[in-house]
Amino acid sequence: MALHAGRRVRAKLLPARAGQGIVFRRDDLGGSEIPARYDRVSETRLGTVIAEGDASVAVIEHLTAAVFGAGIDDLTIALDGPEPPILDGDSFSWLRRLDEADIREQPGARHVIRVLRCVEVSRGEARASLGPSDSTVFDFGIAFDTAAIGAQRMVWHYAPSEFRRDIAPARTFGFVHELEELRAAGLARGATRLNTLAIDGDRLLNPELLRFRDEFVRHKILDAIGDLALAGAPIVGCFEGRRSGHALNNALLRSLFADPGNYEVVAAG
Repeated sequence: MALHAGRRVRAKLLPARAGQGIVFRRDDLGGSEIPARYDRVSETRLGTVIAEGDASVAVIEHLTAAVFGAGIDDLTIALDGPEPPILDGDSFSWLRRLDEADIREQPGARHVIRVLRCVEVSRGEARASLGPSDSTVFDFGIAFDTAAIGAQRMVWHYAPSEFRRDIAPARTFGFVHELEELRAAGLARGATRLNTLAIDGDRLLNPELLRFRDEFVRHKILDAIGDLALAGAPIVGCFEGRRSGHALNNALLRSLFADPGNYEVVAAG
């Protein structure tokens, strides 16, 4: 089920040639292909949307986070609709499906993007930055005016096994009053209390879905991983986010790549 379109979408995860990168293909639009890259992002209000010509794919961040966490560099994702299925509202659901695939190494060296100097973007009270680090680190803080979330912060060092355990299972969340507005606009038709943590005032309406005490900040890290996966190669650096979302995450990548002095591309160690 697609989160916003509210209809069933079939997704196929297909092998790709070495060096292709991650590409989404809209089979319902004649096979139009859209590279999963930061410079193809066209919308960030309700999830990360990429577009090429008249074709677009929305809410890709949970799937791109899972692909990144699985260590996959080249993949074609074929869809017969406008979004990948929402599944459980997490990335772990996608990891389980990738576990069923025959993942193989391809010829050629793998490269990473190493951050050389700090880059920061901000909007109001929200900000995001990338700085030099010997490893990939996420330092995320959120604060919401509801007792259901409150203030949460997590500093987390990326590793594939830790991603699978600590971040991938964290579900998306939303507010009931916003959901009503979105549905009135024909959006969020696939959101349910089985795939989304639903908050009404100071209450979490489906606490039985919680997998972590601080699941909300963990999901924000998941989103950031999915957004930074659009860099085209793994980023080695420290990401710091304070109330940031998809828009700032994309602005951060654009700022990083605007100056070649901010980074270097090196062979993975």
